[in-house]
Amino acid sequence: MTARIITEADPAFETEFPVAIIGAGAAGLVAALACHAAGVEPLVIERDPVPRGSTSLSAGLIPAAGTRFQRERDIVDDADTFAADIQKKAHGQADPALVALVARAAAPTIDWLADAHGLDFSVVHDFDYPGHSNRRMHGLPSRSGAELVDRLRDAAERAGIPLLTEARVTTLIRDTQGRLRGLVAERPDGSAERIGARAIVLACSGYAGNKALVRKYIPELADALYFGHPGNEGEAVLWAEQLGAALRDMTGHQGHGSVAHPQGILVSWAVIMEGGFQVNRDGARFWNESSGYSEAGVAVLSQPDGVAWDIFDARIAGIARQFEDFRQAEAQGAVLRADTIEELAAKAKLPPAPLAASFAAVEADKRNGATDAFGRDWARGAPLAAPFCAVRVTGALFHSQGGLAVDDSARVRLADGGIVPNLFAAGGAACGVSGPEASGYLSGNGLLSAVALGRIAGIGAARIAQGEQI
Repeated sequence: MTARIITEADPAFETEFPVAIIGAGAAGLVAALACHAAGVEPLVIERDPVPRGSTSLSAGLIPAAGTRFQRERDIVDDADTFAADIQKKAHGQADPALVALVARAAAPTIDWLADAHGLDFSVVHDFDYPGHSNRRMHGLPSRSGAELVDRLRDAAERAGIPLLTEARVTTLIRDTQGRLRGLVAERPDGSAERIGARAIVLACSGYAGNKALVRKYIPELADALYFGHPGNEGEAVLWAEQLGAALRDMTGHQGHGSVAHPQGILVSWAVIMEGGFQVNRDGARFWNESSGYSEAGVAVLSQPDGVAWDIFDARIAGIARQFEDFRQAEAQGAVLRADTIEELAAKAKLPPAPLAASFAAVEADKRNGATDAFGRDWARGAPLAAPFCAVRVTGALFHSQGGLAVDDSARVRLADGGIVPNLFAAGGAACGVSGPEASGYLSGNGLLSAVALGRIAGIGAARIAQGEQI
């Protein structure tokens, strides 16, 4: 991988655009739509033949507070409550200005995407996500990230926004005054194109696909299953280092402790939050599952063989079936079913007596509304009833959450306190709102930063391209 910055006295380019956006995931496509809406034509540059990115691997759910979709379901919510939830999950360690910025921007962005571009969002209303005090996860009908990125790409195409695919940006070009002037994009055949731009948006995601950077910043997951897009190689971080840009919360990340093994399919955390639990190969529970699915990655990987089993029932499976991933897991035989816990143990090759004991303890805590020894509150836990279900799962690294520090226009900050006036960052390229720990990841934080910061970056880049001072 090449990610370099070169300086030229008088850079020349084969073609020029007002704004160049690197990456065509949710962040890049939303930035492009926002830029276009501001009257400026951007160029979106994507390394893959078809835009997919990290967005396509997610459930496509975006948290937002105060949308019309919430109001239609009589859900009362606001940005301040949302920001407080984000910061509570991050143990007060996330950048408060950034938290406030994205919390305020999320709802207007969701409503704008729906009204201006026809994205038919709805609120997930039948279960709660850990750490969210209201039901505010918005998704498209399939509840898949693939649908989200496809719909955003369709919107960009209808708007006539040019999309250059199979073009990998290897180099940023600046002049002798230090201002970024353009970039170099390489094609699979080895040819390269120099593209000038008055503003550049980094929407090229995080660094979780770069083993060296993961080993540097998240060593506990250096050998874990990587469940993100292979293109997340950390170019934004490497460019930032050369620019003297500020990096923040680089140890923060999104893990997950419910990836069907060996199928490699995400199993919705709804199976846990609706009354399910996890056991290890000995049939014993080992942690407070309600803490969140991100910290579950390390929790599961710390168990023998790095695996666990999600235990739930057919009612919960029905809720999870709204997600495409879960339907795929069922189709591939990852979801085991049985009429008794003992039969389920046999199918899962778990010791029957310990599993039955774990089940009995959980159900007793539910009946008593008790908090168990791990700290999980079962007061709202619905009892499990036959037929019962189990999925063998492992932990994984999904996405880095640290990245480039940005101002309230999503411009990249310098470590010395200045800014790069015409460079913007959004999504995984920018620092997120999860703080420095996996436990700080609140469900949906990744797409929140992508969509909210993407729109802010697109508007800011358009203003710079038009000669405004921001």
